[in-house]
Amino acid sequence: MAALPPKKKQRKRNPARGDAGQLDRLDSLRWTSSLPDADDDPFSAFAGLNDFEGGVLSLEEIDESEYGLELPKAIQKGGKKQKKQTKRKREESDGDEVIGEEDTDGETVKEVKKNKKKKKKKTKRAKKPKESMDNVEESVNVANTNDKTDVEEGEVDDSEYHAWYELRLHPLLMKSISRLKFKEPTPIQKACIPAGAHQGKDVIGAAETGSGKTLAFGLPILQRLLDERDKFERKVEERGQTDEKIVSEGFLRALIITPTRELALQVTDHLKQVAVGTDVKVVPIVGGMSTEKQERLLKGRPEIVVGTPGRLWELMSGGEIHLVELHSLSFFVLDEADRMIDNGHFQELQSIIDMLPMIREGYAEDTENCVTASGFQRKKRQTLVFSATIALSSDFRKKLKRGSVKTKQDGELNSIEALSERAGMRSNAAIIDLTNASIMANNLEESFIECKEEDKDAYLYYILSVHGQGRTIVFCTSIAALRHLSSLMKILNVNVWTLHAQMQQRARLKAIDRFRGSDHGILVATDVAARGLDIPGVRTVVHYQLPHSAEVYVHRSGRTARASADGCSIALISPKESSKFASLCKSFSKESFKQFPIEASYMPEVLKRLSLARQIDRVLRKESQDKADKSWFQRNAESIELIVDENDSEDERVNNIRKKKASSAQLKKLQQELNSLFSRPLQPKTFSSRYLAGAGISPLLQQQFEELARQKLDNKKKKMVVIGQDCVEPLQALRSSGQEVSMDTKGAAEKRRNLDNLRRKRKEDKKRLHDQKRKERKRLKAGGD
Repeated sequence: MAALPPKKKQRKRNPARGDAGQLDRLDSLRWTSSLPDADDDPFSAFAGLNDFEGGVLSLEEIDESEYGLELPKAIQKGGKKQKKQTKRKREESDGDEVIGEEDTDGETVKEVKKNKKKKKKKTKRAKKPKESMDNVEESVNVANTNDKTDVEEGEVDDSEYHAWYELRLHPLLMKSISRLKFKEPTPIQKACIPAGAHQGKDVIGAAETGSGKTLAFGLPILQRLLDERDKFERKVEERGQTDEKIVSEGFLRALIITPTRELALQVTDHLKQVAVGTDVKVVPIVGGMSTEKQERLLKGRPEIVVGTPGRLWELMSGGEIHLVELHSLSFFVLDEADRMIDNGHFQELQSIIDMLPMIREGYAEDTENCVTASGFQRKKRQTLVFSATIALSSDFRKKLKRGSVKTKQDGELNSIEALSERAGMRSNAAIIDLTNASIMANNLEESFIECKEEDKDAYLYYILSVHGQGRTIVFCTSIAALRHLSSLMKILNVNVWTLHAQMQQRARLKAIDRFRGSDHGILVATDVAARGLDIPGVRTVVHYQLPHSAEVYVHRSGRTARASADGCSIALISPKESSKFASLCKSFSKESFKQFPIEASYMPEVLKRLSLARQIDRVLRKESQDKADKSWFQRNAESIELIVDENDSEDERVNNIRKKKASSAQLKKLQQELNSLFSRPLQPKTFSSRYLAGAGISPLLQQQFEELARQKLDNKKKKMVVIGQDCVEPLQALRSSGQEVSMDTKGAAEKRRNLDNLRRKRKEDKKRLHDQKRKERKRLKAGGD
């Protein structure tokens, strides 16, 4: 039914009111009174009903051809449903002038639209009556969930993401996966998501680096939160009551712990990208940042918290309410768990685990007695443990069931088994180990360069200068070696960024961002960057110093060849490290390694530049050390309020001035020599400026000629082609001319034993000779007396 506007408003809205014939036709229509009888309610005869005056016209009685009225299409299709719509309009409009799709004054639909565009700013609610009945219902149901409707507008292509549909993920998650263009899940995701999201099992997952372990535990968390939210909404609709709080809001539902700050921030970013449109909050809690700011973030009561053990325990021990209320915790995740069990590290993790509510297998009252959690949350907490390297005993499940996993006497967590058992891992946990025998990624090409310890700088400069294509990460074991290497490379005009544990968090994040922003960037880092750092486009990893364990070598090399991409790793091996490298090969079941190809004709020019750079570095280091010593002396003297007298004589001051001048002159001369070398490109010793093949044809150059011959370039276009060593990235050079070298692990072990025996024998001979000399001296002294 449609309500006829009052006559006064008709005069205002319709300037062509004077058509008497049309008024006669309107007056001849049959009317059904919508007013109560005056006897029942006298006042209603004057006030009207629901702010409307006059009667109600039945649409079934109107003959459009008879009266020459043009009605909008929405009214023609309305029928009985339109009656409900007008009632809703009258309740929502509350006396607005623009009520429905009526056009009784002769205006066309286009004119109505123009008038509404003019009044758009003043009356936004006027658009609601224009919608159909279905759209009105949808707008009421989705009024407070704008993000959800935005995400659900597009549909995911079933054929393109068929593998994801088999995992039965929530539509909002599928929308995010489609937006991120993840075509199919990785093997670790296929194995872990059903067990963690639908079966509710604990999971121990192991897979090679770069295999997508973050989403393997992130998607089950989001899936469960969204399922609980949908279930709660359905229950509210069925019962028509809202006596419980929404399960996903207000409580901490998932706690994810990572060993490094960079990994925690990276996991947070990945989860936020997938959680777009779900209203699930993800917050990082890491050290090196303002505690007050992180406390403000926790006041927003996020459902998921990702953090490092140190800062998490600092806030938990300080009584942070959101982190202490752990009864509602549904997921406890340990990422890179093998790093958590290093000796002397992450003692705070044990304290955090001890704060988790005890959930014993077979005791349902542990979850039923939970005060803070609602009915949908009273499920057993799931424990998810992930790592790239994992080693479990054959009877691990039995140990979990009996609770007999052995730890050290002081209670320290010394294995992943002990860590899992302490965290409440259940005996029916899904153990998924997708690591191969070598543990390394299939697309990773491993190689090595044998050199002296003092020549490592030269070979590294050769790699970065001659094959400086793509992003490169250089790993050092010590911070001292990192600082020496970074200063040397900067003198050689090689722009590098550094990353180590002693840097402030802001500087660390800045270095990572700059490294990400450069297509051919170089990052010199310690093992703090070896865990979980996911930077696309890393083509080469250089082990300047070998790590102390095989696990760290795996994680270092895993910074490249990620997500089905390819890459290469180069290890610089000194004679002292040959036995350690052989043991690494043995632990990975590697029988052979490729030897990285080195063009020997470049090395004289490289060594010449490096010699000048080392001299400049020594001069600069001495000057900085003198300044540091002087400032340290003055700073400590001022702290104890001592007055320092200049006791140097005139000759000493003159001598110091002369030394400074000589040092600055030497530094200037060295820099001039180095700049003269930089003025021409790095060329082999036998380079001929007249003939292309004057210095001979290297294997790399030969390969480039062959590729040019295959391409059959069109002579008409006259393209300029640049060839040379510096156009070849390390992986291409390794594949084209790298020689396979068999690693004789038995021979290396025998050589190491012989070397140890020789050292022991020399030590014993030296001690015996020392004893003989001492006895001889005593005998001579006794004879003299």
